[in-house]
Amino acid sequence: MTRTLRLQEITPANFETAINLRVSPEQQHLVAPVVKSLAEAYVHPDVAWPRLIVDGERAVGFLMGFFDIDWKADGSRTDVRSGLWRLAVAAGEQGRGYGRFAIAELAAEIRHRGGTRLTTTWHPGPDGPEGFYRALGFQRTGETSGDEVVGELPLISRESG
Repeated sequence: MTRTLRLQEITPANFETAINLRVSPEQQHLVAPVVKSLAEAYVHPDVAWPRLIVDGERAVGFLMGFFDIDWKADGSRTDVRSGLWRLAVAAGEQGRGYGRFAIAELAAEIRHRGGTRLTTTWHPGPDGPEGFYRALGFQRTGETSGDEVVGELPLISRESG
Protein backbone atom coordinates (compact mmCIF):
# COMPACT_ATOMS: atom_id res chain seq x y z
CA MET A 1 0.00 0.00 0.00
CA THR A 2 1.44 3.35 -1.05
CA ARG A 3 0.90 6.24 1.34
CA THR A 4 0.19 9.70 0.03
CA LEU A 5 1.28 12.02 2.83
CA ARG A 6 0.82 15.75 2.60
CA LEU A 7 0.19 18.85 4.66
CA GLN A 8 -3.13 20.49 3.89
CA GLU A 9 -4.19 24.06 4.57
CA ILE A 10 -7.09 24.45 7.00
CA THR A 11 -10.20 25.53 5.08
CA PRO A 12 -13.94 25.72 5.77
CA ALA A 13 -14.21 22.27 4.15
CA ASN A 14 -11.85 20.58 6.65
CA PHE A 15 -12.25 22.82 9.70
CA GLU A 16 -14.52 20.35 11.57
CA THR A 17 -12.12 17.49 10.84
CA ALA A 18 -9.25 19.57 12.20
CA ILE A 19 -10.93 20.59 15.45
CA ASN A 20 -12.11 17.04 16.09
CA LEU A 21 -8.58 15.57 16.02
CA ARG A 22 -7.58 14.24 19.43
CA VAL A 23 -4.35 12.89 20.83
CA SER A 24 -4.50 9.91 23.17
CA PRO A 25 -5.97 10.70 26.60
CA GLU A 26 -2.60 10.28 28.37
CA GLN A 27 -1.10 12.96 26.09
CA GLN A 28 -3.81 15.60 26.37
CA HIS A 29 -1.91 17.50 29.07
CA LEU A 30 1.07 17.83 26.68
CA VAL A 31 -0.56 19.60 23.72
CA ALA A 32 -3.34 22.17 23.37
CA PRO A 33 -6.46 21.27 21.39
CA VAL A 34 -6.43 22.10 17.68
CA VAL A 35 -9.18 24.67 18.17
CA LYS A 36 -6.84 26.68 20.43
CA SER A 37 -4.14 26.54 17.75
CA LEU A 38 -6.58 27.79 15.13
CA ALA A 39 -7.61 30.65 17.42
CA GLU A 40 -3.92 31.54 17.87
CA ALA A 41 -3.43 31.37 14.10
CA TYR A 42 -6.37 33.74 13.65
CA VAL A 43 -4.84 36.22 16.10
CA HIS A 44 -1.32 35.85 14.61
CA PRO A 45 -1.96 35.33 10.86
CA ASP A 46 1.36 36.92 9.90
CA VAL A 47 3.42 34.19 11.62
CA ALA A 48 1.20 31.10 12.09
CA TRP A 49 1.10 28.22 9.58
CA PRO A 50 -1.60 25.68 10.60
CA ARG A 51 -1.85 22.46 8.56
CA LEU A 52 -3.57 19.10 8.70
CA ILE A 53 -1.36 16.06 8.28
CA VAL A 54 -3.17 13.90 5.73
CA ASP A 55 -2.55 10.32 4.64
CA GLY A 56 -4.52 9.73 1.45
CA GLU A 57 -7.86 11.30 2.31
CA ARG A 58 -7.57 10.69 6.05
CA ALA A 59 -6.54 13.42 8.51
CA VAL A 60 -4.04 11.87 10.93
CA GLY A 61 -2.64 14.90 12.71
CA PHE A 62 -2.14 18.62 12.99
CA LEU A 63 0.93 20.80 12.75
CA MET A 64 1.29 24.52 13.25
CA GLY A 65 4.53 26.20 12.31
CA PHE A 66 5.62 29.76 12.93
CA PHE A 67 7.85 32.00 10.86
CA ASP A 68 10.13 34.90 11.68
CA ILE A 69 9.07 35.71 15.24
CA ASP A 70 11.13 37.92 17.53
CA TRP A 71 12.01 35.27 20.12
CA LYS A 72 13.07 37.89 22.67
CA ALA A 73 9.73 39.69 22.23
CA ASP A 74 11.38 43.00 23.02
CA GLY A 75 11.09 44.36 19.50
CA SER A 76 14.83 44.21 18.93
CA ARG A 77 14.61 41.56 16.16
CA THR A 78 18.03 40.32 17.31
CA ASP A 79 16.85 36.71 17.69
CA VAL A 80 14.37 35.95 14.91
CA ARG A 81 13.29 32.31 14.73
CA SER A 82 10.98 29.99 12.85
CA GLY A 83 9.79 26.62 14.01
CA LEU A 84 7.17 24.29 15.35
CA TRP A 85 4.40 25.84 17.41
CA ARG A 86 2.32 22.70 17.81
CA LEU A 87 2.26 19.06 16.70
CA ALA A 88 -0.52 16.60 17.44
CA VAL A 89 -0.74 13.15 15.89
CA ALA A 90 -4.18 11.64 16.40
CA ALA A 91 -4.80 8.86 18.90
CA GLY A 92 -4.11 5.51 17.26
CA GLU A 93 -1.97 7.07 14.50
CA GLN A 94 1.35 7.47 16.29
CA GLY A 95 4.41 5.44 15.41
CA ARG A 96 3.63 5.50 11.68
CA GLY A 97 6.01 8.30 10.66
CA TYR A 98 3.41 11.09 10.51
CA GLY A 99 5.17 13.33 13.02
CA ARG A 100 8.55 12.77 11.34
CA PHE A 101 6.98 13.60 7.95
CA ALA A 102 5.37 16.79 9.29
CA ILE A 103 8.62 18.02 10.85
CA ALA A 104 10.49 17.34 7.58
CA GLU A 105 7.89 19.32 5.62
CA LEU A 106 8.08 22.22 8.09
CA ALA A 107 11.89 22.16 7.91
CA ALA A 108 11.67 22.35 4.11
CA GLU A 109 9.32 25.33 4.33
CA ILE A 110 11.62 27.12 6.78
CA ARG A 111 14.61 26.48 4.48
CA HIS A 112 12.56 27.74 1.52
CA ARG A 113 11.94 30.97 3.46
CA GLY A 114 15.67 31.35 4.20
CA GLY A 115 15.74 29.91 7.73
CA THR A 116 18.66 27.92 9.09
CA ARG A 117 17.17 26.40 12.25
CA LEU A 118 13.88 24.97 13.47
CA THR A 119 12.96 25.90 17.04
CA THR A 120 10.36 24.16 19.20
CA THR A 121 9.45 23.64 22.83
CA TRP A 122 8.30 20.58 24.74
CA HIS A 123 7.20 19.51 28.17
CA PRO A 124 10.10 17.76 29.91
CA GLY A 125 9.59 14.50 31.72
CA PRO A 126 9.23 10.79 31.13
CA ASP A 127 5.83 11.07 29.43
CA GLY A 128 6.86 14.01 27.21
CA PRO A 129 7.95 14.01 23.56
CA GLU A 130 11.65 14.73 24.13
CA GLY A 131 12.72 11.30 22.83
CA PHE A 132 10.86 11.90 19.58
CA TYR A 133 12.45 15.30 19.05
CA ARG A 134 15.93 14.12 20.04
CA ALA A 135 15.67 11.21 17.58
CA LEU A 136 15.06 13.79 14.84
CA GLY A 137 18.21 15.68 15.81
CA PHE A 138 16.82 18.41 18.06
CA GLN A 139 19.12 19.57 20.84
CA ARG A 140 18.17 21.46 23.98
CA THR A 141 19.30 25.09 23.83
CA GLY A 142 19.44 25.56 27.61
CA GLU A 143 16.51 27.99 27.41
CA THR A 144 13.02 27.56 28.78
CA SER A 145 9.70 28.99 27.71
CA GLY A 146 7.35 28.89 30.65
CA ASP A 147 7.49 25.30 31.92
CA GLU A 148 8.78 23.94 28.61
CA VAL A 149 12.33 23.40 27.37
CA VAL A 150 13.49 24.89 24.08
CA GLY A 151 15.07 22.73 21.42
CA GLU A 152 16.54 23.48 18.02
CA LEU A 153 17.27 21.54 14.86
CA PRO A 154 19.93 23.05 12.61
CA LEU A 155 18.77 23.11 8.98
CA ILE A 156 21.37 22.47 6.34
CA SER A 157 20.37 23.86 2.99
CA ARG A 158 19.88 21.26 0.29
CA GLU A 159 22.33 23.17 -1.92
CA SER A 160 25.19 22.99 0.61
CA GLY A 161 24.34 19.68 2.26
